[in-house]
Amino acid sequence: MASFPKKLIEVALPLSEINAASSREKSIRHGHPSTLHLWWARRPLAAARAVIFAQMVDDPSEYVDVLLSDPPKKRAASAEMKRRKAKDPNSSSSDQQLLEEIAAELERERLFDLIKELVKWENTNNAKLLEQANAEIWQSWRRTCAQNADHPRASELFDRNKLPAFHDPFAGGGALPLEAQRLGLEAHASDLNPVAVLINKAMIEIPPMFAGQPPVNPMSQSEQMIVPRTWSGAQGLAEDVRYYGEWMRDEAHRRIGHLYPKIEITQEMVQERPDLEPYVGQELTIIAWLWARTVKSPNPAYRDIDVPLAYTFMLSTKKGKETYVEPVINGKEYSFKVKVGVPPDLERAKRGTKLSRGANFECLLSGVPIDGDYIKQEGQAHRMGSRMMAIVAEGHRGRVYLMPEGRSENSAQETNPNWKPENSLVGKCRDQLPLYGMETFADLFTSRQLTALTTFSDLIGEAIVRIKHDAIASGREDDGQPLRDNATGATAYAQAVGLYLAFVVDKCADYWSLISSWSASRQTIRNTFGRQAIPMTWNYAEANPFCGSTGNWLAMIKWVFKCINAFPSTTRGISTQADAHSQGLSNAKIISTDPPYYDNIGYADLSDFFYVWLRPVLKSVFPELFNTLAVPKSAELVATLHRHKSKPAAEKFFMDGMTEALERLAKQSHFGYPVTVYYAYKQAETKENSGMSSTGWETFLGAVINAGFTVTGTWPMRTELSNRMVGMGTNALASSVVLVCQLRSHSAPIVTRREMLKILRAKLPKALLLLQAGNIAPVDLAQAAIGPGMKIYSRYAWSASLSEKYSGDLSGPTYRNPSNMIINGDRLTSATCINCSSGTSGDSRKIRKNPKFHIALLGRQPKKFLLACLALTVLFA
Repeated sequence: MASFPKKLIEVALPLSEINAASSREKSIRHGHPSTLHLWWARRPLAAARAVIFAQMVDDPSEYVDVLLSDPPKKRAASAEMKRRKAKDPNSSSSDQQLLEEIAAELERERLFDLIKELVKWENTNNAKLLEQANAEIWQSWRRTCAQNADHPRASELFDRNKLPAFHDPFAGGGALPLEAQRLGLEAHASDLNPVAVLINKAMIEIPPMFAGQPPVNPMSQSEQMIVPRTWSGAQGLAEDVRYYGEWMRDEAHRRIGHLYPKIEITQEMVQERPDLEPYVGQELTIIAWLWARTVKSPNPAYRDIDVPLAYTFMLSTKKGKETYVEPVINGKEYSFKVKVGVPPDLERAKRGTKLSRGANFECLLSGVPIDGDYIKQEGQAHRMGSRMMAIVAEGHRGRVYLMPEGRSENSAQETNPNWKPENSLVGKCRDQLPLYGMETFADLFTSRQLTALTTFSDLIGEAIVRIKHDAIASGREDDGQPLRDNATGATAYAQAVGLYLAFVVDKCADYWSLISSWSASRQTIRNTFGRQAIPMTWNYAEANPFCGSTGNWLAMIKWVFKCINAFPSTTRGISTQADAHSQGLSNAKIISTDPPYYDNIGYADLSDFFYVWLRPVLKSVFPELFNTLAVPKSAELVATLHRHKSKPAAEKFFMDGMTEALERLAKQSHFGYPVTVYYAYKQAETKENSGMSSTGWETFLGAVINAGFTVTGTWPMRTELSNRMVGMGTNALASSVVLVCQLRSHSAPIVTRREMLKILRAKLPKALLLLQAGNIAPVDLAQAAIGPGMKIYSRYAWSASLSEKYSGDLSGPTYRNPSNMIINGDRLTSATCINCSSGTSGDSRKIRKNPKFHIALLGRQPKKFLLACLALTVLFA
């Protein structure tokens, strides 16, 4: 019979340290995968690394005999036992039992110390520490192999010389496969989304293929002949991305540099702006042109004038460097002057011509309100324009803000791109943009931006040809085989570098759109995706690709260069396009995954923004990934209303699809290890009359249990920045929860609800006391307490009796509909059950005052799904 040790993640985690490292990681950029290519809600590397490690190593309670056979560890445990018995001489535990418990605790603390070091950003590529973690994983694996040496499939499943591979079937941004690879596992990533597949290829598949190889560019080859050096990991690959990226910049400047003129500082400018005196006679490189959208004034007296819809007139709010735009009105004409210092009417300067939230402005010339309906009408009639407000240039020690001038405005209009992405905006990409006349991706860019992006895209094909030529000249074998066939010759290498250069174009598209705006506080360009949608912006910043500051091409190259250098590039990685409903890649693999969050993020819709730029460049390299005009959407496991026409239909699609996907994981995953699943906790909606809360969280838990899993632990991962406004001074809920799941036994006993309550009362207090004794922050304890309750609940099958009444503190109607469940006189809805754990519900405060422990029952929607009976928290005296 198979024997599987309990894993550390099923017992305890140093949650506070993991959460602190995860939150800190949000502010780290250099070398982080988030700077390779944008992906939405990517899991922190710290959390991923800790979870996979704890999922792989045994809990010390499983090998106490080994610990006590080690003299130093036995002495340490004995000394601690004496200390405790002296403190509590009336302990009911036997000496041997207490000694075993203490030995396990001390070993657990040792593993905790290792995890605390592993999650630190500065230790991400600490070879010594990673070797130590890998050694722990091997020790646990070999114990498991020894225990299952007589298993009928031992040679296949329990080879003590080969670790099981890892698989994430919802790979997305690739954090989980990357960290599995970093811990020494062969990493497999799959996703239906081709953009996600490419991201994972760039992170885990391509770097190991070319690890240890020198760059092929002529400059590096010449330097290598003079001063030989060793190229470890993917350093050679990164260096070629940098070199050919710089070549592309120079070639693009030769072709379109005239569209980005410099600006000369004249003596006439100095008369109004004495601060410009040091720059007289110099031509300054422009960083960005700042524009405001315009519509015709609704005032009949000014009907022929395009008036600005300016969100703000502030250019810089940095203390001591305040700069703003002052409108100058002359009859029916107006212009903008740039002034240095704090504006006389600061509030007016901050709000521009905006009157209130939303699309509500005033006419600059007449003061007449311009409401949202009028602006939308003008936009849909394609009468919305733009007017340059200011220019940002490179100064000696910072930004120099200048008035618009004719040459700059003319250069923005004198180009006609040779190609436009005419794909229609859909779903989350649409947001409110079509209300203002923006229907296609081409509408999100100015003509000059489109010209720049298409020029750089075209140059990637030329760069691939050049790289292949240089690779052959450097001695690389050219077998003519493409990268998609896992080849490593000159052709494949050139295509690999081309993939990273295509990612640079994607990064530029994110910063070179007319949705990108200027941050007056940071004096930088904001990217298009400030949130998980494409919003409407009223002021936008047009970056100069050839400047030396924010938003330029070489800056994007630098980000990608640093990322490639930081990838582990050690063990093998494979990224595949596969639907989680039908994939067979999980067979006998360790699974940790971060599936879609119900209706929170429309990944496929948002990915189209990048797909339209990747497809023309990479279709010949990966034809199977780009055989559709847009990212596949119909099979995406997201409960999007616009695809399914109604909330019940969307919820059913998500529930059925997620259950099917999880069933595959339950059947295929290596049964020696638990499966870990991330889920973003978000209370979406409560149906007041029914008492059922229609949330992704409840729906997802139902799918987990229906798939045949037993939940053996839940761990809240707080990954938001500690200084975010919602979190300051509040019990802010974790941004995601990690579920630890094991396959439920086919012989699971059947119990009634009365029996279940009895079991919960008997087992929960001890389980929760152990949990409380762990290093868990108070704000996370209630959410983590779901784990012990789910562990008890989900290991049983349920009686079909639906008429049985609740006993003890609980009374009410049937299990089918808990909306009328009463605890000590207070109505308990499933929404209250969830909110009880967050400390946000008014109902939860009432419930906390009453029973010794709370049991929240989430019922069954008729004929749909079984939701869990959750033990949310215990009140301790």
